[in-house]
Amino acid sequence: MVKHKVEESCGNIFEDLGMEDPEKCLVKAELARKISVAIEEMGLTQAAAAALLGVDQPTLSAIVRGRLQRYSVDKLMRLLTGLGYDLEIVITEPKGQQMGHLSVHA
Repeated sequence: MVKHKVEESCGNIFEDLGMEDPEKCLVKAELARKISVAIEEMGLTQAAAAALLGVDQPTLSAIVRGRLQRYSVDKLMRLLTGLGYDLEIVITEPKGQQMGHLSVHA
């Protein structure tokens, strides 16, 4: 029987994988997930959603498939507002850490 080493996640898969700027990666992934869910819930095809949002279908396809390197958090937020979602940015006081944190709560 082969035993596999199991390591507990820190809560951010991108950090677990050692990726650069893991918080931003997680925010982008959460925004893209919400875009995908919204399109599905609205019963839109990717082509129809892309036309509604003013992007081409391959761009929307890349986002829905999680290919997010070329897309900024701002771009993903604008797509969500284009789908009718309200987004709220909340800034809190520092809690003693050197760097602040970025997160999405949907």
